[in-house]
Amino acid sequence: MARQPRLTVAAYPHHVIQRGNDRQAIVRDDADRRRLLALWQEHAQTFQVAIHAYVIMDNHFHLLLTPSTDQALPQMMQAVGRAYVRYFNLRHQRTGTLWEGRYRSNLIESERYLLACMVYIDLNPVRAGMVAQAGDHPWSSYRHCIGQESSPWLTPHALFWGLGNTPFAREAAYAELVQTGLSLREKAQLTQSALSGWALGSSDFLGQLQHTTPRRLVPGKAGRPVKKAAD
Repeated sequence: MARQPRLTVAAYPHHVIQRGNDRQAIVRDDADRRRLLALWQEHAQTFQVAIHAYVIMDNHFHLLLTPSTDQALPQMMQAVGRAYVRYFNLRHQRTGTLWEGRYRSNLIESERYLLACMVYIDLNPVRAGMVAQAGDHPWSSYRHCIGQESSPWLTPHALFWGLGNTPFAREAAYAELVQTGLSLREKAQLTQSALSGWALGSSDFLGQLQHTTPRRLVPGKAGRPVKKAAD
């Protein structure tokens, strides 16, 4: 069965996951992490992609971003992927692939899932047992979002701005969201949609979105289609 094309639509947020091949590490030290951040910053600007949130784990990373065109996301990911592998292989004296095939991505409905996706990303190190609290992991967007660090290359989404009228209010409100965490249903929805590539949103949202792309947005029903009875 041919694999389905990725769904990338301009001006909508997308959740992106890129894993290391055979679960191997994609970063070995902080120099690697800084290089990956620098490449995101460079190529997000080149291809006009707004990055809202990120986390770098040992063997994968997550991004939440909004591309300005339908091609901006794949162009950015291709440029980052190739440049980082060249850097990584040269620095660590290795050859061959680093990534586990194609990056995975899915489009999400902003109003229902964007802030939840940010929380999901920032809590990834906590779920993995790497740290006790989101702020203990230095390689995510969390500290920027709560005002403990400044990463000017990150672009706050309008819904993040809507959390408060002042920077302090927004930072406190977001910290509270992360402290509260996500329901099991929300975590399962965000995980499954990201890995499968299906769009995540309400039925009304998906119905409107379907008019913008010929690509199917949700899985079809199992089994063969029912044949119409002859007239």
